[in-house]
Amino acid sequence: MAATILLFPFVLCFLGLVTWAAYRVFRPSAYTGPAAGTAGGGGGHVSVHVLVLGDIGRSPRMTYHALSIAKHGGKVNLIGYLENSPHPDILSNPNITITKLPAAPRRPASIPFLLFAPWKVLYQLYHLTWLLAYGLEPAQWILVQNPPSIPTLAVAGLVCCLRNSKLMIDWHNYGWTILAGTRGARHSLVRLSKLYECYLGRLGHFHLTVTHAMARQLREPPYSITQPMISVHDRPAAIFQPITSASAREEVLRRVIPEKNLVPHLIDGSMRLIVSSTSWTPDEDFSILLDALTQYAAGPEASTPVLAVITGKGPQKEMYIRKIEDLTRSGRLPNVRIRTAFLPFPDYAKLLACADLGICLHMSSSGVDLPMKVVDMFGAGLPVAAYSGYESFGELVKEGENGRGFETAKELAGILASLLSKGGRAELEALRKGAIKEGSRRWDEEWDATVGQIMGFSS
Repeated sequence: MAATILLFPFVLCFLGLVTWAAYRVFRPSAYTGPAAGTAGGGGGHVSVHVLVLGDIGRSPRMTYHALSIAKHGGKVNLIGYLENSPHPDILSNPNITITKLPAAPRRPASIPFLLFAPWKVLYQLYHLTWLLAYGLEPAQWILVQNPPSIPTLAVAGLVCCLRNSKLMIDWHNYGWTILAGTRGARHSLVRLSKLYECYLGRLGHFHLTVTHAMARQLREPPYSITQPMISVHDRPAAIFQPITSASAREEVLRRVIPEKNLVPHLIDGSMRLIVSSTSWTPDEDFSILLDALTQYAAGPEASTPVLAVITGKGPQKEMYIRKIEDLTRSGRLPNVRIRTAFLPFPDYAKLLACADLGICLHMSSSGVDLPMKVVDMFGAGLPVAAYSGYESFGELVKEGENGRGFETAKELAGILASLLSKGGRAELEALRKGAIKEGSRRWDEEWDATVGQIMGFSS
């Protein structure tokens, strides 16, 4: 294992150099539009490998890409891990084949990150290279999610050069900034990751970004990407819809809320329902919400009871559950109940539509990405209170129109007090109308006007 970590930087650099050299020597003709390697409108002739080095069931944007391609008659190989059940439409679509990657090795607690990470990357490198270079037939496009960038960009770039495919990189964030959040910006692996991502990111024939701010940043050093690029904002899928029927709302609440005795209070508005979705990772400081709820419970508006449902699963979940239990036992959350859940996708979508306010704690490591969960909330007609301390925040959340922004627990507690009180109902209703308006532009509309034209499905 010690030899692995010593050789890892050299292996990564060598892989990058080989990929870059192959790109310079065997590089196919520059992208000139749908006629270059696509069907120019004949969707049935387009084949795409959609690659996410992560759990397919927790990768909504790449799932939506696959569904859009298949909807237009393209053939999709959706490649990734199967840890949670994928979107039901993926499983039933005859144009989509799921190719399962072998489960990534998990780090034992006794092995340090610096020893384990190189081994994990080399393991992924082997399986990805074999699959894309030999295990699958060549595709006209390889659509890759970034991050993770290591080893995805190198493998996809090399395979595209050798098999005459077009590489499309969908930039969700930057891998090196996420790593810096846990290791520090000056860590040697962070610096190596940044160098790798900046240079191999240029291998794409076409680039998608989740925000305009990210596209501007990728044009500048150190990325200096010159290939065609377009911003494709996340949009809600059709499964996220507002619920206007009182009976439908009651049916959902009775099914998904464990404490049935609370449902009548949620229906008549004497108790307010807030929902937050989290991956329970360090890039979402969940303590902000706990502190805000503690302050809310101690304030003058505590007479309005609140049920907070936190959905999702991840590495820090158990730690925060213990904190919630401690706060409850100590009596610091009067009139506030916090419950955690991991719901099936359809139930999660309906829960959002039944809530009074959505909470988003996403903190952008790059400053230029956006949280998909807010997009889903808007699709369900749910106004949000979201962490706002990053550059691209305003591309999605419009202050006072469809949501409110905060940076501290005190600010969030103030938002909860003003919106969840009886006097805040008019403002909350106005924000809900703004959320419905923002969520009215759907993923298919956004995709057809951007990626669909690039791949030759629409004109």
